Amino acid sequence: MNTKQIRLYCKLNKQALNLLKNAMERLNLSARAYDRILKVARTIADLGQQKDIIPDHIAEVIQYRSLDREGWLG
Repeated sequence: MNTKQIRLYCKLNKQALNLLKNAMERLNLSARAYDRILKVARTIADLGQQKDIIPDHIAEVIQYRSLDREGWLG
């Protein structure tokens, strides 16, 4: 999915956008990470057969990123 497609298919409501902005600031994430989070959130919404990305989808992706960064395998 390119940048144009991300902007078209990964639109967020205010709550989801605020959650993502807070995560970006607190976790010091890059613009590239922002796009990746949107892509995975879109995938989660699609798997749940939901038209819109909701804050729960964003939270789930952030949780996965946090696990990956902390090295959940020990």
